[in-house]
Amino acid sequence: MGTYGWLLALHVTGAFLFLGGAVSAGTLNVLARRARRPSEIALLLGLTRIPLIAINVGMPMTIVFGLWLVVHLDDYTITEGWILASLLLWAVSGALGGLGGQREKATRLEAERLAAEDDSPSAALAERLRDRVSNGLSWGSGVAGFAILVLMIWKPGA
Repeated sequence: MGTYGWLLALHVTGAFLFLGGAVSAGTLNVLARRARRPSEIALLLGLTRIPLIAINVGMPMTIVFGLWLVVHLDDYTITEGWILASLLLWAVSGALGGLGGQREKATRLEAERLAAEDDSPSAALAERLRDRVSNGLSWGSGVAGFAILVLMIWKPGA
């Protein structure tokens, strides 16, 4: 396999890690929202740290090997609209995910505190799980990631 094949394989692997991690973290978040006891919520939100590893490995892989592909190939330039839009969405996805993740971490820590006390359901914890800002940031990050996938497959204007 030549350079192009390796770059493409590593870029696609990064995309699978990034988007697979996003789907896994989103699923665990939904399950946590439906859980009743703080110990269950803490467990589910704690498990999101596993897909975050995939996201944190996949995001740099997509950008590094994606840009390398653009430089390596004569067919595309970095100034093409779909590539610039993908780069912008990549940054937006990372920023939204980071902000949403900080808020979810605070929710997990609150759930852990309540689980250690008496593990009784809490209206305040339930409200944190339904927080529109936290959920909007995290889900917005995922939507931006999937929009990148659409652009990578469709390549509008190419």
